[in-house]
Amino acid sequence: MPNAPLTIGIEEEYQIIDPETRELTSYVQQMMNHGHVVLGDQLKQEFMQSQIEVGSHICRNIQEARQEIIRLRRTVSEVAEQAGAVVTAASTHPFSRWQDQRISEGARYDDLASEMKDAARRMLIFGMHVHLGFGKTPEAMELMIDILNQLRYFLPHVLALTTSSPFWNGRDTGLKSYRSLVFENMPRSGIPPHFNSYAEYDRYVTLMGKVGSLGRRSDTRKVTSEVAIGDPTKIWWDARPHPDLGTLEVRICDICTRINEAIAIAALLQAITAKLIKLRNQNQSWRTYRGIYIDENKWRAVRYGVDGKLIDFGIEAEVPMRFLANELLEIVDDVVDDLGSRKEVSYITHIVRNGTSADRQLRTYYRCINTGASHEEALFAVVDQLVEETHEDWRD
Repeated sequence: MPNAPLTIGIEEEYQIIDPETRELTSYVQQMMNHGHVVLGDQLKQEFMQSQIEVGSHICRNIQEARQEIIRLRRTVSEVAEQAGAVVTAASTHPFSRWQDQRISEGARYDDLASEMKDAARRMLIFGMHVHLGFGKTPEAMELMIDILNQLRYFLPHVLALTTSSPFWNGRDTGLKSYRSLVFENMPRSGIPPHFNSYAEYDRYVTLMGKVGSLGRRSDTRKVTSEVAIGDPTKIWWDARPHPDLGTLEVRICDICTRINEAIAIAALLQAITAKLIKLRNQNQSWRTYRGIYIDENKWRAVRYGVDGKLIDFGIEAEVPMRFLANELLEIVDDVVDDLGSRKEVSYITHIVRNGTSADRQLRTYYRCINTGASHEEALFAVVDQLVEETHEDWRD
């Protein structure tokens, strides 16, 4: 087994929807008032009042993570129902507009709106973050940075397998992950840079804190950086160290509509990380590439999802994403049994074969249009499908 615990934590950001109008609705406070009683700190409000976030407990394996997500989705759904709403898991709403949303109350959100202006106000997007446990020792931090440098290559592949945001403001954007474009309006976002050591990363955090780029921390948690005046969670890269938690946080994913998809992605990320650690223990490593190369693959994942082609920089050729996904399963084949996640990782083949949430949303929309439905009726059908799929997989 690798020399890191590789525990799993999953955060999901849900849409709060009025079941009659199918629009996003600002019901987060009603949900928080009751939800805190049953979920405590596992339930959090987000920047918009039509968003709500859940975070799992630390899970020792992927089976525990699955039970956590089932419990959290079920509980949040019950809380939403009591508030007269429903929750869905998709990275953009098919037609609700960011201009119509209310911003949540709180100093952190006020600061974001004041500093980032429309770059923040347009953030009507929803994601899934997967935390992989490394620990907080200096040795663990160095290992984390080394693995992050190598993991960067695989981030576009993971995004392609999770796309769930083809619509924006009632339009088919032509992209499978419009969320990714919206998020990259923010500073310190996108594919993370390469760092030669944890000390180099820590110097970056310290400098950004000193010059005010990271704002002020909204709590009094101890940080590992030398100067505790900045909030490192305002570094919004697609993957980042989370020193407070001792985790590597992967943030590139669109939120998966179905639980089975979310668990497959978390299991795949854990397996890729385990494989990279195994290579390191054998004095080997995955080749690292400059960000300009990885950015090209990310764009292809944003545009086409699993239907596209990514570049294999080793052979200097573009390769169908579906082929690369199967190749990725072969790469992690020798670690999934140790992790106990073969079944969960193998679900990736189902995603490759049937498409992601984005693909299903588009199929539903155009099936309705082609059978005589209006544009509005077709979008309503997409929302209804998202609600149904969000609540699937509870008894599998």
